[in-house]
Amino acid sequence: MLKNYIKMALKVLLRRKVFTCISLVTISFTLMVLMVATALFDHVFGSFPPETRGDRTLILDSITGTHTEQQGTSIRPPSYAFLERYVSPLTHAEKVSISNNGAPMETTFRKGEKIKSHLKSTDGVFWEILEFDFLEGRPYTTKEVEEAQQVAVINEATRRVFFGEEQAVGQYIEIKERSFRVVGVVSNVPRFRIVPFSDIWVPVSAIGSDAYRHYDSIFGNFQAMILARNAADIPLIKEEFADVLTRVEYPNPNDQTNSITSSPGSLLEMTLGPMFSFGLILHSTKMLVALICSLAVLFMLLPVVSLVNINTTRILERASEIGVRKAFGGSSLTLVGQFVVENVILTLLGGALGLVLTFLVLQMLGASDIVQYAEFRMNHRIFLYGLAMTLVFGLISGVYPAWKMSRLHIVEALRRRKQ
Repeated sequence: MLKNYIKMALKVLLRRKVFTCISLVTISFTLMVLMVATALFDHVFGSFPPETRGDRTLILDSITGTHTEQQGTSIRPPSYAFLERYVSPLTHAEKVSISNNGAPMETTFRKGEKIKSHLKSTDGVFWEILEFDFLEGRPYTTKEVEEAQQVAVINEATRRVFFGEEQAVGQYIEIKERSFRVVGVVSNVPRFRIVPFSDIWVPVSAIGSDAYRHYDSIFGNFQAMILARNAADIPLIKEEFADVLTRVEYPNPNDQTNSITSSPGSLLEMTLGPMFSFGLILHSTKMLVALICSLAVLFMLLPVVSLVNINTTRILERASEIGVRKAFGGSSLTLVGQFVVENVILTLLGGALGLVLTFLVLQMLGASDIVQYAEFRMNHRIFLYGLAMTLVFGLISGVYPAWKMSRLHIVEALRRRKQ
């Protein structure tokens, strides 16, 4: 039966070429946009090195300070001393890393030419939570950070600029008039991987004095990365930190702050929370995902309605076929099955074209270098997402027209054909 449905569907699609082309364009363009958006979302938040433990990682990159006697709030990154004092001791966390937010700065090229590179200062635990792909050497250790050794890890692009095709480990680069020995080289990290991204990583103790460790302000330029033992401990970490905030001491009256609020969030919450809150506080990753899925459904709604109208018009032209088949005992369920199969085949063809367009668009985005170090590629997750969206698109746009036409009375169906 299914084989006959497929044969008939192909013949019908070839017979009405205009309707078929319009449907294919509508389906392929819609699915292409959705799959490109899905691919971008997957590349930003998917489980890729070095962020392979995103399901149990929390980020604390800002705190909100207020004063009970003054109006206004201050939202700023926390200081190293604040994080070391109140976040590092969290009992439900497996590991806590503290690093600065990073900033472009000038580094001196070997032949005297100055170039700008992104620099991030971290502790040794940073390399234990994140899983970088090391092309050469190793990360610097907690002991080297404690001893303020002037060592550095660089990315592949920086190695190429400084040392060409030579081995970089053991050589030196100059940062702020200080020589740092390269101990490791890692693969480039895309710019949208906010927490691990940099060109050069150095120990937080290797540049400047140790004043950053003194607790003289709750505000600074640092962030904490908290690794939970498992995903179930994440709510416990948030509850424990909320309790810790009730016991915070405020050492600097110049901060004009005597009350703070904050909560560590997932990578998804940290990135999308400010964009999708619309004045509301989205408290969980599930709410963000639900909101994004709702927007995707709304985006699909218009082309689905358009495709439903096209399908209804196309099926109306086959009123005589419906009437004859009903006259010879064809059931409504059989007719619905045939029309749905036809629409699913059409949608699969459009989905295949959409996958090709998605591949081309991702290649163009990767070649454009619109996001530093980003390489957008198709993978099995994007393919499965695309296939699922294609089937859902086909079923939604095909079931209603098929059901409506299958309900036609024999006489009415024949009369429609005569008219």
